Parts: sequence; C-alpha cells; structure tokens
Amino acid sequence: MIPIRDDIPARRVPVINYLLITLNILVFVFLLLSGPAQEALVYEFALIPLNYSNGLELGDLTDIFTSMFMHAGLLHLVGNMLYLWIFGDNVEDTLGSIRYLAFYLVGGMVGSLSHFLTNPGSQLPTVGASGAIAAVLGAYLVLYPRARIATFIPIGFFLRLTMMPASIVLGLWFVLQLFSGVLSFGAADMGGTAFWAHIGGFVFGVLIGFLAKSMRRQESVITW
Repeated sequence: MIPIRDDIPARRVPVINYLLITLNILVFVFLLLSGPAQEALVYEFALIPLNYSNGLELGDLTDIFTSMFMHAGLLHLVGNMLYLWIFGDNVEDTLGSIRYLAFYLVGGMVGSLSHFLTNPGSQLPTVGASGAIAAVLGAYLVLYPRARIATFIPIGFFLRLTMMPASIVLGLWFVLQLFSGVLSFGAADMGGTAFWAHIGGFVFGVLIGFLAKSMRRQESVITW
C-alpha cells in the first residue's frame, strides 16, 4: 500500500514539519554531492550499534541525531518524506510546533535505542528518519483513527486508488513491521531495514498520542 494524502487539512502552517522535510532533503543532497567523501561521512555521523556496546562517548550520542537526517538512497528518502508530509502536519497541529519538534527527536531516539537493543553487535551504519516518522504514525493513529487516507493498492500489475481509514492503513503498516522484526531475530548482520526502530518509534508515538488525547479532552472540560 502507498498512501498519498489524507482528508484532514492542517489548521495552520506546519512550520516544523516543513523544516524537517527540508533539512532531510538538504542533507541528502549534501551527501550526494560529497563524492568520494560520502562513505567516510556516513561512518562518521551514522548510528553504529557496536559503538554503544563498547562504551558511550559524546560522538556516539550526537550520532543518534545526525543519523536521523541521513538516508541510504533516493527511494529511502522519498518514502520517508512522503509519510512525514501526509501525517506530520496534523500531529503538529495537535501537539504544537515546539512540542512536535521535541516529540519527533525523542521518537527518533527511542527508535535508535530499540534498534540498538535488538542489534547490539552490529557494525553496520544505520541511517534514516524512520524511527521518528514511525512515532508520528503512531500518534496519528491514536489522534485521527477515522481519517481517510487515499492509498494506492497493488492489484496484479495495476494500482487502485482507494480511500481507507487511517486505522487500517497504519495498523497494517505496524503489523508488517512487527512480523518482519520478529523474523529478523537471529539473522546475520546484513544491510536492510531496521524494523525494530520502526516498532519502538511507533509504540512511543502511540503512548504520546494517548497522552495528548487525554490532555486535549481535559482542556475541553468546562469547570464551574
């Protein structure tokens, strides 16, 4: 399934969401233009789980944040930014810009921690905004479960555009990540998708979504 838009317009300009998308694109272009230095930059600023197993240093901690804005290729970037474009504006609407930025960064940290805990000996550099974006998806699922998502569904060699509830689109997305994550246990240290970063980020987003929903409900109560 490929979501392309939702039916809930943002109430205000999602400044932080736009800035995050722009920063991800700029970092990708910078790495693309860095030529022979690209590999060295990836190993310098990407998240490498084994570094944490050997003891923490300040550089390792900053790698958690720098790795969030790096992507392994154009399809990786486009896929992540598409999801952030569709779902991030409404979550920013609910949380507010500053809290949304903090939520996004912490969600990325939780995703990185989840990846480390399930792959502590990995020497491969891990890059991508997927953990943070998964947190956005988890919060959106809780806050806007009845939103309608225009989604391309593959049927044979064709794609059919269908309006589907967010609860189904994002629920199926999470089930797929969970299934793939369980299957990845015990696998060799090879490149691929960091499914447990997705899972950890998504669960964090769900928890924050419920918290935000509870706070919004309390604010709407009139006391005498």
